[in-house]
Amino acid sequence: MRELFQQELQELRDGLVAISEKVASATERAVTAFNNSDVAVAEQVIAEDHVIDDAVKELDEKAIAILARQSPVASDLRQVVSTLRISASLERMGDLATHLAQLARYRFPEKVAPEGIRPTFKKMGKHDIEMAGLVMKLLKNPSEKTIDKIRELDDEIDELHLSVFETVLSEEFVAGNVSVVDATLASRYLERFADHGVSIAKKVQYLLTGEWDAASHD
Repeated sequence: MRELFQQELQELRDGLVAISEKVASATERAVTAFNNSDVAVAEQVIAEDHVIDDAVKELDEKAIAILARQSPVASDLRQVVSTLRISASLERMGDLATHLAQLARYRFPEKVAPEGIRPTFKKMGKHDIEMAGLVMKLLKNPSEKTIDKIRELDDEIDELHLSVFETVLSEEFVAGNVSVVDATLASRYLERFADHGVSIAKKVQYLLTGEWDAASHD
């Protein structure tokens, strides 16, 4: 029975990795669609959003079944509960990638970001792709080093997000109201994506140490 239980826990870990791979793929394509105003790629990301949602639902059902059947304690309980919380963050990351793709579709054939701040959005998109890769790496091979990289990258994304707000609110910035709203939304999506990466890192750290880092931010 113990061997079977450990196999079930490994299936949960593998499931999280598989979902993170889907999120990474969606993120890369969503950023491409956003930067290049590629409506075909945008439509692809939007159409496949349910794949991530379905995978999360299936994994959550497995985790809940383990809780009901095995009544795990200590570190095993932490792993099952953390799986449920990590999968929720992964689902949200997939949703945010979809939101970015939707912006690209809505504004096609125009680009979403006003010309003056496109370089900032390209940096944010590149960082979000890197964030998705780090999350995938962390779930495959949990380590404090990867957790630190995720937090550092999140700080960089936060700075870029702040710079977008400062730019669109400045008197020198000239753009229509729709462009301002789109830029604000897009920046928020990219920033929140990174926040969910940090949230996952916190939960993995909890699995590694058994301690919750309340001082760190989501």
